[in-house]
Amino acid sequence: MIRYNVTVTVQKTDFNEWIGWMKSKHIPDVLETGLFESCEIQRHLNDENDSVVTVTFSYQCQSLESLEMYQSEYARALQKEHTERYAGKFKANRVVAAIEGRLVK
Repeated sequence: MIRYNVTVTVQKTDFNEWIGWMKSKHIPDVLETGLFESCEIQRHLNDENDSVVTVTFSYQCQSLESLEMYQSEYARALQKEHTERYAGKFKANRVVAAIEGRLVK
């Protein structure tokens, strides 16, 4: 399994509108590509700057091939839509990780 983690820092004043749009529009559009199985949303609780909120979207897919197809076929348009809508209000960082296992108590 592959995780595609997108960490976004957004201005606190824009957060409620932005997260609503992410949940109602952007994430469903990403999942509708059929290349990801799920998206987990994690709001960071230890932001050092009170004027921003940081959120990680963790998309899960079966293979690097699925992720590469997403990146080549869909990512540019979806990222452009987000950037145009929230220009100057966010910073994003993307990380790809392989799931090596899970330990459960």
